[in-house]
Amino acid sequence: MAETQPSNPFAAAMNHAMQAAEDMTRMLTNIKMPGATGATELMEAHKRNLEAMSAANRIALEGAQTVARRHMEIVQQTMSELSENLRAMASIEAPQEKAAKQTELLKQTFEHAASNTKELADMIQHANHEAVALLQKRFQEAMDEAKTLLEPKK
Repeated sequence: MAETQPSNPFAAAMNHAMQAAEDMTRMLTNIKMPGATGATELMEAHKRNLEAMSAANRIALEGAQTVARRHMEIVQQTMSELSENLRAMASIEAPQEKAAKQTELLKQTFEHAASNTKELADMIQHANHEAVALLQKRFQEAMDEAKTLLEPKK
């Protein structure tokens, strides 16, 4: 029977990671490490690593979704402003007044674009920082666990 693949790339990646974890579990159960009481501790540490990676991926995905939603809001707002500006421009007949209005609108458009770009960049940076901080914390914990597991028992 063919296994169905999820349409969500995040879910597909998580399924792949879980399959790899199961393969790793089977492999680690037969490994003997000096000073370690067995593979149980290694498996628990590996499980915590996968949980941290999953949480970091979830944070990154949620950040990307938030950015996409905000980007859509910005596009909608921009289109609405464009319609209003076109109506305003149509009502102006004097060439000098029209040129002044175009200059004003161009300046506003540039300022909005710069502000929106900074906002989106800040949102992306925040999500990435949060995900990386979580992974760094787990990495430090994993190094401490490895040190403890590999120390000779007294």
